[in-house]
Amino acid sequence: MRHILTALVMNEPGVLSHVANMFSARGFNIDSLVVGRTEDPNLSRMTIVVIADERTLDQVRKQLAKIVTVVKVRDYKDSPFVSRDLMLVKLNVTPRTRSEIIELADLFRGRVVDVGHQAIMVELSGEEDKLDAFVELVRPYGIRELARTGVIAMARGTQGGSGDEPTMENAPESSRMVKSAGKRQPTQAELEATPPG
Repeated sequence: MRHILTALVMNEPGVLSHVANMFSARGFNIDSLVVGRTEDPNLSRMTIVVIADERTLDQVRKQLAKIVTVVKVRDYKDSPFVSRDLMLVKLNVTPRTRSEIIELADLFRGRVVDVGHQAIMVELSGEEDKLDAFVELVRPYGIRELARTGVIAMARGTQGGSGDEPTMENAPESSRMVKSAGKRQPTQAELEATPPG
């Protein structure tokens, strides 16, 4: 079964590779992994699409939560959410097929972002099924190149956002950062472990 998870993580070097290595080491299959900035410059949001059964998914959630730089993990299984994927697709065109492709892009609420003598590039965003359907319709024209961002997701309505997302003060002690002049300060445990002088 397909599940969408989000992980709010500290915006520090190496966090992405740490999370990806955790999945790889345990043999978890990642269908899509997207990382981006949030409204807080100290945090990034990872959106992870996993194909797994309930037991495996539970292990994924627990393993993610154990990573020190992960502040919060959320599974959208039982809550309403909005998800989007973005695609750029470059297609072969002839003078005869150019208008047909533009018409198809309009039907799917896509837009043409580049036009050449022999190729046309379309940008399309929406649910994954919508993008898949467009790809199947334009495949006969000849796909030269295709790139997709992967899924991003957010809870509907008032769920999530500032009121529901963890602040640095209510994050676990092991992942708490003390903010001062925009730099990460050492935790009390790190200070105690540092030799004097």
